[in-house]
Amino acid sequence: MEAELARLEEKVNQLAHVCRQLRTENQNLRQQLLETSQENLQLKQKVDGAAERLVSILAKLPEEACE
Repeated sequence: MEAELARLEEKVNQLAHVCRQLRTENQNLRQQLLETSQENLQLKQKVDGAAERLVSILAKLPEEACE
């Protein structure tokens, strides 16, 4: 009985350790996701700005230059 309780205690300790590791990993992944989302938004804004500038430049070109 004593040995069974010791094994059970060890398994519970291992489970608690894995749970802590997974919690830490989850927090890290959430932070990475937030940073990547912010970077993605910044890049989208840059692309949108570049597209607007390109449309503006193309609008200023004479018609025969576009053909």
